[in-house]
Amino acid sequence: MSIADIKKNAEAKMAKSVEAFKHELSKIRTGRAHPGLLDQVQVEYYGSMLPISQVANVTLVDARTISVQPWEKPMGQKIEKAIRESDLGLNPSSMGDIIRVPMPALTEERRKELTKVARNAGEDAKVAVRNLRRDANEQAKKLLKDKLISEDDERRSLDEVQKLTDRTIVEIDKLVHGKEAEILAV
Repeated sequence: MSIADIKKNAEAKMAKSVEAFKHELSKIRTGRAHPGLLDQVQVEYYGSMLPISQVANVTLVDARTISVQPWEKPMGQKIEKAIRESDLGLNPSSMGDIIRVPMPALTEERRKELTKVARNAGEDAKVAVRNLRRDANEQAKKLLKDKLISEDDERRSLDEVQKLTDRTIVEIDKLVHGKEAEILAV
């Protein structure tokens, strides 16, 4: 493995961490409804836990209402219960075969809680990126120890990985601030 491979590998893994963080942010509720909001809610289906999107059609009725239409009639009650018991603070109502999930307006207190959730997710993403930096640096030090590269090459590699880490952390910070602004917008 060369220094270029180490850097390319670290860059790819950091990009994946940022993508995973973006996905995590998309789950945090703002004032608007979107079908992806229910992706993390699991429902029991013949003995196994599945996301709601695998047992029902999830669509938007309007900007503040999600519609869930189970594929099997008996699943309606289980889906409604799973949504109610999730930590999303939603109160679904059943209308025949269709479950309507209205999005309540966010209170100031709930908005502040959600910004804390976004910040914590950002910190977790930063920790993941720093762990990737550590792994890349250890690989470079191992190459130096095995006398496959010079000390100058190792120093250059450490600097490049640090710059990559700094850029990735700045990107994560921008995403967190953007999400906070979105949550706090009334």
